[in-house]
Amino acid sequence: MMTYKDKSKSVEERVQHLLSLMTTEEKVGQLTQPFGWQTYTNDQGNITLNDSFKQQVENGGIGSLYGALRADPWTGVTLENGLSAREGAEAVNLIQRYAVEHSRLGIPILIGEECSHGHMAIDGTVYPVPLLLGSTWNVDLYREMCQAVARETRAQGGAVTYSPVLDVVRDPRWGRTEECFGEDPFLIGKLAVASVEGLQGESLDRDDAVAATLKHFVGYGSSEGGRNAGPVHMGWRELLEVDLYPFRKAVEAGAASIMPAYNEIDGTPCTVNTELLEDVLRKDWGFDGLVITDCGAINMLASGHDVAADGLEASVQAIEAGIDMEMSGEMFGQYLVQAVAEGKLDVQVLDQAASRVLALKFRLGLFEQPYVDADRAAEVIGSEQHIQLARQLAAEGVVLLKNEAHTLPLSIADVGQVAVIGPNADQAYNQLGDYTSPQPKSKVATVLDGIRSKLADQVEQVLYAPGCRIKGDSKEGFERALEVASQADTVIMVVGGSSARDFGEGTIDLKTGASNVSDNSWNDMECGEGIDRMTLGLAGVQLELIQEIHKLGKTLIVVYINGRPITEPWVDEHANAILEAWYPGQEGGHAIADILFGDVNPSGKLTISIPKHVGQLPIYYNGKRSRGKRYLEEDLEPRYAFGYGLSYTTYEYSEPKLSAASMTTGDSVTVSVNVTNTGRYAGAEVVQMYISDVVSSLTRPAKELKGFAKVSLEPGETKTVEFQIGAEHLQYIGRNLKPVVEPGQFHIHIGSSVNDTQMAELTVREA
Repeated sequence: MMTYKDKSKSVEERVQHLLSLMTTEEKVGQLTQPFGWQTYTNDQGNITLNDSFKQQVENGGIGSLYGALRADPWTGVTLENGLSAREGAEAVNLIQRYAVEHSRLGIPILIGEECSHGHMAIDGTVYPVPLLLGSTWNVDLYREMCQAVARETRAQGGAVTYSPVLDVVRDPRWGRTEECFGEDPFLIGKLAVASVEGLQGESLDRDDAVAATLKHFVGYGSSEGGRNAGPVHMGWRELLEVDLYPFRKAVEAGAASIMPAYNEIDGTPCTVNTELLEDVLRKDWGFDGLVITDCGAINMLASGHDVAADGLEASVQAIEAGIDMEMSGEMFGQYLVQAVAEGKLDVQVLDQAASRVLALKFRLGLFEQPYVDADRAAEVIGSEQHIQLARQLAAEGVVLLKNEAHTLPLSIADVGQVAVIGPNADQAYNQLGDYTSPQPKSKVATVLDGIRSKLADQVEQVLYAPGCRIKGDSKEGFERALEVASQADTVIMVVGGSSARDFGEGTIDLKTGASNVSDNSWNDMECGEGIDRMTLGLAGVQLELIQEIHKLGKTLIVVYINGRPITEPWVDEHANAILEAWYPGQEGGHAIADILFGDVNPSGKLTISIPKHVGQLPIYYNGKRSRGKRYLEEDLEPRYAFGYGLSYTTYEYSEPKLSAASMTTGDSVTVSVNVTNTGRYAGAEVVQMYISDVVSSLTRPAKELKGFAKVSLEPGETKTVEFQIGAEHLQYIGRNLKPVVEPGQFHIHIGSSVNDTQMAELTVREA
């Protein structure tokens, strides 16, 4: 048996043997990743491989395919021409069989897929977007979701996912805010570790594990003006303390892959930033996995960043900086063989990159089992267990922002006529978020669906009108919406944003609410990748619609479905109740109805500050104490603070107690607090611990999150919550860019949000 095919040999031995047999063309082939959906044709279930793909396999091989199972308007893959769960598995088997049987060395292909909130393939379960997942503050439940995503993805043959997104959001006008967990690195770090544990499982070669790719490395959420891929102005200290922190935690957890960001930092594009890719990532952190570019990032070096004269120079710069694989494969596939032949690229650099690709394939067990079971794919994907998990996550991540005079929960017996109004009341795609595949209407429960299901015995009480679209200035639906609202006792306005690509669903007739499918479908996108905004207000005439309906004097409940914070002071002041539901996924309508009618007590807490006015940006909670006092027009406090979220019950905190009033810099103490449910409803409270360094050699944030726990409490029940405080919680990056714990006074704050805490004092002495 050839050494590289011998499973008893070490990964390193197998890689080195296989590498010794490969030509330059074959090595370069391993670094390229063409678009997977272009490799096959699906003719009514008859899947055939395209000649161009076959030729590429025979001429040197293909290392990886991007999005072989991806479906969306960009790929042109639809419900009609796309692959079902079973067909997707069969297609991947066809692809792998050709690669194994028709390439000289029989190297299987790495199938890379998008999975930030579910596998982006037809039939895959669509979970809430990460911004809502962060709002659950439930790390264990998120880990369970990642396990489910890995199970569905690997069942179809996907072996690596381009998630989690670990960007720290600093300007929510950025269209990709929805893909992130929030503004705090500590919270993101906890979710990052859970993501790696859930996706990669006990071993990468299992049939329920995929390799996690951490992205975007790094600073992507801090771009100038919130513009996608804009320059980042950040010093090394902040970079190490904030943006790099979640990535470091995920690398320590064993993440297999990492993706550099499009942006530059202080003039150097991340794609060619050797200080990040070699010095920090590989030398300081010991990362030995795969580094893959984002799509088109190498081309940007020559056309965008303009740090390379042409594609050849860009390709050489990238691989020498530490890039192992190029998503899209255009530059590497076109220029690296030439670069080696002309002496512009040392073959050892090429070998190093190829060895990392091969090592991941061996770790994934692809050489032993490149094929999957199509029957299992059909059984696992979109299972009832996964659907219920999507519903639970949505319910735990919805945030109750306002509940005047206990407007919520509604009583099914006493609610009377209910008017469900707004452009997001019954638009399935508007609640799914970006990076979502096409969905049959029956799969997605909208808010209207959820309320009708909840009031199934008196469904005639539920009235509906869209009123307007997300964007545009048409008010043709106002008359019908006002007519419907006037008949109701309670009005539920479902408004917000949309990250829905043009899935050909057509427009909604604003006068009747009926779907009007046409070739000229309306694109209501105001969020998502590449959709950055100057403001944070409701788009179009949505606010005017709410204001007109408010004049009727009805109970007004506003449900926001959106991908970034909404700043609407009028709504904050006049609505009786407000729910922030972000993009809650395919079960979002049921989860929202569960909360509206009290079957679920809301427990979501904000992971991103919501400003009073866009002019307050940036307004993240952990800014420096020296950031200033106020503007002429407004102070610096957000409308809704980080960690904020109301409940149908009330919680009371005791004073925090330290196990010792002092400790040394190398020691640790425990802080505990008693939390009591003093209300009438069972609920779950997110207990948050913040730490302040009272006097420090370098400027520090006023408060930093350093611990949290979500605890369930019955009415009258008390639980004790404990947090361990050690060097990791007290340190910061010192003058030498190394972590340091300085002796002195620290304030330990524990409470229900950053602005609602009680304090204990801790003295730290020199060890």
